[in-house]
Amino acid sequence: MNCELEKANDASGIYIHVPFCVKKCAYCDFYSITGPDKIPSYLESVLTEIERTKAPPSKVDAIYFGGGTPSLLEPGQISRLMDALCRRFDIAPFSEITLEANPGTVSFEKLAEYRKAGVNRLSIGVQSFCDASLLFLSRVHTAAQAVQCVEMARSAGFDNIGLDLIYGLPGQTVRQWESDLQSAVELRPEHLSCYMLTYEPGTRLTLDLQKGRVKALSEGAVGVLYDVTVGYLAERGLMQYEVSNFSTAPSTRSRHNQKYWTHAPYIGLGPSAHSFSRNCRTWNVRSVDRYVRRIKTGESPTEDIEQLDRQQLMMETIYLRLRCVDGIDITAFENRFGADFEILFAPLLTEYSSTKYFEIAPNRCRLTRRGMLFADSIASRFINLI
Repeated sequence: MNCELEKANDASGIYIHVPFCVKKCAYCDFYSITGPDKIPSYLESVLTEIERTKAPPSKVDAIYFGGGTPSLLEPGQISRLMDALCRRFDIAPFSEITLEANPGTVSFEKLAEYRKAGVNRLSIGVQSFCDASLLFLSRVHTAAQAVQCVEMARSAGFDNIGLDLIYGLPGQTVRQWESDLQSAVELRPEHLSCYMLTYEPGTRLTLDLQKGRVKALSEGAVGVLYDVTVGYLAERGLMQYEVSNFSTAPSTRSRHNQKYWTHAPYIGLGPSAHSFSRNCRTWNVRSVDRYVRRIKTGESPTEDIEQLDRQQLMMETIYLRLRCVDGIDITAFENRFGADFEILFAPLLTEYSSTKYFEIAPNRCRLTRRGMLFADSIASRFINLI
């Protein structure tokens, strides 16, 4: 494993789920509600959960407020959470502290106060710079508000900003998507996440698809948009490091997300939040009411526990690492699992060695830019050999 990933594994991360939104987006299957009146009881419960959570043996170098819409919390509430985290855990100097923010929910003053509370990285949920696309996605902001949000964040002192975009919308053309990418690049973000639109079970968008109210873009057309994304951003200094993620430099990659992709330990706080440590994954109840009730009665908010065995960890490692540009460090894989990589996966290594989707470099197995488009299906074939 390269030095950067070793560093990612040396320290722990903390994720706090803030499950409140102004409006539920048509495509979103993350747990969230539209009841801001429950924020006070939620906040007190998270503060209590922090006090009860055992501190990890390693320092914490990444804190992530995700959602939902964390920017619905007032800066003073974020400050209270940060103070509690600093009291309970060993927070490393120069930690990455990210807050997800949606345009239309912040002002310059609010952003400046977040910065004073310790937040040093923003992940802004833009999704599109086209008002028609934003309406289709049921976002509550306009394209002009998205641009204004980034400009206000810069003025408030943020020098590490990530933007989220979604592509593959029904009927979307290359020209339309390039316009979104151009608008994003002109704002000079340090990080950009470009996600393919997915139709998740139970979402309003999937119901519309099933009822014939929308028609999904073909896989071929989505593939073209993906290829455009990688090429366009690379030419402008944003290099791909994971299927959907791009950054201006290794130092501006999402430190928190890399913990997920390297099996580093992380603590999840709040309703539906997941934790991982020592091959054990746990997750909290997916309900604000049940979460608050359990905390008040002294119960654990944990919904379930999954102990991962060697085979499961190996499968996850293959899946996660093939989605990353760095790929799989063969020596690290063999040392961790006591398996001969080339013998275990010999049939596929032979098959893919002559394709444009795969490459075996010295001590490293990774997908090519084209292969990244088929990362999930290629990973599934590897997993079938485990």
